[in-house]
Amino acid sequence: MPPFTVNPQRLDPYKSFTFRVRWDGRYVAGVTRISALRRSTEVIEHREGGDPSTARRSPGRTSFDPVRLERGVTHDTEFERWAGQVWTLGAGLGAEVSLKDFRKDVGLELYNESGQLVIAYRILRCWVSQYQALPELDASGDAVAIESITLENEGWERDTEVQEPQEPGS
Repeated sequence: MPPFTVNPQRLDPYKSFTFRVRWDGRYVAGVTRISALRRSTEVIEHREGGDPSTARRSPGRTSFDPVRLERGVTHDTEFERWAGQVWTLGAGLGAEVSLKDFRKDVGLELYNESGQLVIAYRILRCWVSQYQALPELDASGDAVAIESITLENEGWERDTEVQEPQEPGS
């Protein structure tokens, strides 16, 4: 089977620099980097009593790695606001965490070079486990100030409704 069924003339895989992130029904401004979507399944070794030298392997628990989002520091407070729902300093005893809405499903969309949506994933039941408001600052450097959040999640799934589009000029 060819790697691209709708566009068989396409030889190159999709690039990793054209993507968007969304939650709460809207796109999040300025996300410049997102870590890989990665899952791991533990290996359980066992053997039968009459087989002293050969171990068999079975799948165990599956876990999903945290997802890190980075963007340049601006006046958009979306990262800070979500991190504040998990824990807020001075909120008062019993009100430090917003149990109602500190978890969100996050959408990750990948686009081709023509700007067409080609692949989408839903990252499920995310919450912010780490928030970096500012990076280490360096007066002799020339880097952009980056803020980031790390999202714990309970898995992700591909959005099968997003199909390979017919590319322009095909």
